[in-house]
Amino acid sequence: MAAFERILLIVLDSVGVGALPDAVRYGDEGSDTLGNIQRRRPMHLPHLAALGLGNLKPLPGLPPAPTPAASFGRCAILSEGKDTTAGHWEMAGIILEHGFPTYPRGFPAELIAEFEARIGRGTLGNVAASGTEIIKQLGAEHLRTGKPIVYTSADSVFQVAAHEEVISPAELYRICAIARDLLRGPHEVGRVIARPFAGTAPQNFQRTRNRHDFAVEPPPGMLLDRLAERDIPVHAVGKIYDIFLGRGIREHLPMDSNADGMAKTQAALARWHGGLVFVNLVDFDMLYGHRNDVEGYAHALEAFDADLGRLLPALGPSDLLILTADHGCDPTTPSTDHSREYVPLLAFTPACAGTNLGTRASLADIGETIAENFGVPLHRGCSFFAELGVTHKAAGGSPDRQIGAGVPS
Repeated sequence: MAAFERILLIVLDSVGVGALPDAVRYGDEGSDTLGNIQRRRPMHLPHLAALGLGNLKPLPGLPPAPTPAASFGRCAILSEGKDTTAGHWEMAGIILEHGFPTYPRGFPAELIAEFEARIGRGTLGNVAASGTEIIKQLGAEHLRTGKPIVYTSADSVFQVAAHEEVISPAELYRICAIARDLLRGPHEVGRVIARPFAGTAPQNFQRTRNRHDFAVEPPPGMLLDRLAERDIPVHAVGKIYDIFLGRGIREHLPMDSNADGMAKTQAALARWHGGLVFVNLVDFDMLYGHRNDVEGYAHALEAFDADLGRLLPALGPSDLLILTADHGCDPTTPSTDHSREYVPLLAFTPACAGTNLGTRASLADIGETIAENFGVPLHRGCSFFAELGVTHKAAGGSPDRQIGAGVPS
């Protein structure tokens, strides 16, 4: 029997905690999303601090908790790359030895020509650019010509932006599905992303919430497959469904914002009593990291901390909460792209003493821990299940555990 009947895995998209040793290869030396924000704009994070966020590393104004309520550590990322797909896949036990291709100078002309032929339209752009800047630069021409804007970034993405009144979201999704079908073999990028926007002029163009990701099919045998084989439910909130193409996911709740995602997660816990609840909170990355908005990022972390304070009392003795991230996106650096960083690891279960989980070699350790709990080992990482101090299911239905500190109410 599973020690934890329900595991809640929340990915704080892009909340890195310091450059990995190989960050120089990616131009990311000195990146430290959490630390650099805290140095620039000190944050009030009482619930994260009580769990042990300040125990991960020295953070100015965020001292270590004397008795952290959660087990704490950090995870390295073994996979090549620093994108959403690589990070989330590694959590599920998929480690990429070769990263997805990137196109810092834009996509090959022959590929764009084939794409235009298939969709029956010309295109604009075909450059590596910030998503908010490219619609300012080319949005007016797009309105005049009806041509979608194609762009990429430092990540392995083929992005297509279009004004919702020129190309409807449904038509944009069809166009992106064509791109996904085209981008195979050597050009198999990690994600094709539909980027609808709205507004009347370049100064007020804004991307809407109708984004949709078309990811690569994950290889078989990953965590969500193994859980589905044993009829263990997986419930997804946010873009988790897109990242894994729905594989192994029983229920899915889209979200409009971090706050909406947390509200939906908390409401769903009342009816999702078992299995894995897998949540991605994308606003940190999408709205603030990529826009180098330090104040917005800091405020979003404080808002999450407040939501976390409301979530923690809903967790019972048979629940395990794991907080982590998929990569960094340091808003204090000149770059607007993801950064190659360690990510946080906080594992909380009520009335359980926290322990130091150290530096984990891979995000796959999270997937391996979840898999061990549910009896479906992956053999892709090193589980920290035993380090949580949980041994077996007690007769009363709760896992045996040691008593530890609580968290602020």
